[in-house]
Amino acid sequence: MRVPVSNPSLNPLPDIIARRGEYIYAFEVKNVNYYAYVPKRQIDKLFRFLDEFIPISRESKHAVSAAHMGKKWIFKEILWAKWEKGKLPEKERILKRDKGNFNMEKSGRE
Repeated sequence: MRVPVSNPSLNPLPDIIARRGEYIYAFEVKNVNYYAYVPKRQIDKLFRFLDEFIPISRESKHAVSAAHMGKKWIFKEILWAKWEKGKLPEKERILKRDKGNFNMEKSGRE
């Protein structure tokens, strides 16, 4: 489900919410050419949304930054441990040459 509004507010809403089986995904999406930066406050919103509004175990909830770069998509999952320990980066960087670390087919099953 795509949240159909730009959300510059402090409300913890992701750009896209997805479900596959028992897993819930909150995505922050950027449409760029060569690189994307996802600010810490937007990453924090993903975790706050999952934490406050999705009443299932954290193992089944995933925060993902995504960049659409022309014909290429890159997805990076951000780990709960970084958020819980206050160790989120100021900006999550995604470069066109990155491979990403997220695969919905394998997410939560390894």
